[in-house]
Amino acid sequence: MDLEDTLLMMPGPVPVAPRVLRAMSKPMINHRSAEFAAIYDDCREILADVYQTKNDIFVISGSGTAGMEAAVGSVVESGDKVVAIENGKFGERFKDLAALYGEVVPLEFEWGTSVDLELVKEKLEAGAKAITLVHNETSAGILNPAAEIGKLAKKHDALFIMDGVTSLGGDEVKVDEWGVDISVVGSQKCLAAPPGLAMVSVSEKAFEVMNDVKKRPYYNDLKAYKKSGDKARTETPYTPAIPLFYALQEALHIVKEEGMEARINRHRVLSEAVRAGVADMNIEMFPQLNEYSQYSNTVSAMKAPEGIDGEDIKGDMKKRGIIVAGGQAHLKGKIFRVGSMGNVTARDVLSTIQGLEIVLKKRGYLDGLGAGVEAANSVIDKL
Repeated sequence: MDLEDTLLMMPGPVPVAPRVLRAMSKPMINHRSAEFAAIYDDCREILADVYQTKNDIFVISGSGTAGMEAAVGSVVESGDKVVAIENGKFGERFKDLAALYGEVVPLEFEWGTSVDLELVKEKLEAGAKAITLVHNETSAGILNPAAEIGKLAKKHDALFIMDGVTSLGGDEVKVDEWGVDISVVGSQKCLAAPPGLAMVSVSEKAFEVMNDVKKRPYYNDLKAYKKSGDKARTETPYTPAIPLFYALQEALHIVKEEGMEARINRHRVLSEAVRAGVADMNIEMFPQLNEYSQYSNTVSAMKAPEGIDGEDIKGDMKKRGIIVAGGQAHLKGKIFRVGSMGNVTARDVLSTIQGLEIVLKKRGYLDGLGAGVEAANSVIDKL
């Protein structure tokens, strides 16, 4: 497989712009220097606009999971109750992380089904220090109601910890307005940088809670990141992945140049185009929505057509040079997923829909070609 001629249409990592790749080839610098501080400060300033927050923001050299562990481990300790909402793989991960540090109050829904806010309310009324939510659950292609859960968390004085790993930078996220105390984003998703960095925003309320936590993580201690971030010359507490900071800064400049309103609109239109294309092929979306949930605007999860294994669709698409994702855990073979995040273009979406049509026709599911592409293109005309 020619990696340079492969189309990544999965929910991360995403294709990286050439100028971002070139940025990583810059010479190494002293990570305690004014030069590094300037890069870090620039990244944090742009990220504040992406997050729509006045809270502190820190960059951890690690994946989004490192940010998730930092979020939970810095404020939760033995005996603390954490309501962990799960309707997909990454909600399950938040639950597992919370169990390492405190006492989990599980709130489990079938993967891909909507969160019942009345049940969330009941759990919070019983008392909890924090509540965790995956805003955009890519394993199931569902966008969860962060604003509503933020209101409930505030009413019941619980910290609101949100995984925004696959929504920040590609969909509307209002950290301050929604009352998110700690929010995490990963570099390799909607921000379209290489994997390996996690960005975390932290509220004053969360920092106040940290002061009373006796055992926080060592490397992922958000108090340590604040201490270093508040220095006259901004630093990270431990050696950062300098080439990735170069890449993140360049990727964030691209975000700034496009503008968040235009970027969010592009993601929404292209994901709608994917849904229109597969709908014309009589392929059913996987998520079960209610009045508070939505289809994800950065990844589309579809049920595999009857008689066809989702892994076979994934394999057939790979042979055509297009990488899509399959289902995770018990959803393997039952669904397949198409990412539309980062630097994704209309051409990428149309190429993917065309490839999917060819794959399904060869497997006897479709009689003809072109209708799905035409349906997707009619949506793309909105751009």
